[in-house]
Amino acid sequence: MKALSTTAAPAAIGPYSQAVMAGDTVYVSGQLPINPATGEFAEGGIKDLARQSLNNIKNILAEAGMTMQQVVKVTVLMTDMADFAAVNEVYAEFFTAPYPARSAFAVAALPKGGAIEIEAIAVK
Repeated sequence: MKALSTTAAPAAIGPYSQAVMAGDTVYVSGQLPINPATGEFAEGGIKDLARQSLNNIKNILAEAGMTMQQVVKVTVLMTDMADFAAVNEVYAEFFTAPYPARSAFAVAALPKGGAIEIEAIAVK
């Protein structure tokens, strides 16, 4: 197992890695929509927030020499399921067919008061 880390995504806010590579599989921890340059949530609405979370995943995968096309599973956590359609629009900017498997959940709260958090699993 090898921990992955990049300054192109926000640092972990607890005792965990941005991602871990085990064999040919990369497990990306949940990414809040934090801009790594500012350490603050991205500005804008849910689409901007989803885009930031997905860009964070993209940048972490790049550290492993991988792309979003190698993602096989995504989990999306949102505090408001009414955001589902908007998040899908942004999601389609990052993934093409064949799409990764995905789960989406509404949750009561997320760390730092976030509105969305996305995690991913990718295989080389």
